Amino acid sequence: MNDEPLEHRVEMTVTPETEVGEYAAFVSVWRTQDCFVLDFATEVRPPEVAEDPEAGALYVHVPARVVSRVRIPPSQVWELMKTLEQHLSAYEMETGKSGHAQE
Repeated sequence: MNDEPLEHRVEMTVTPETEVGEYAAFVSVWRTQDCFVLDFATEVRPPEVAEDPEAGALYVHVPARVVSRVRIPPSQVWELMKTLEQHLSAYEMETGKSGHAQE
């Protein structure tokens, strides 16, 4: 018997209800002691100029709604970062477009 750990092969299925997915223009990341939380959101109305009542400074207010909240264990964050980098590099090679947001 081999003492090496067996390879893990996760078979993922997607329900018909989630197959289409949700569009998200933003992601907010925060954490607790037990997990990292990714809140995916999209705008619900056009941005508008607003005034901070305390400071009196003007700012652009972007009303957005969370369309999905995903919690992942800290052990998966590194794997997620590596996978995103691999896919972003492939996207840039295939399309010639940079993954950096346009300012």
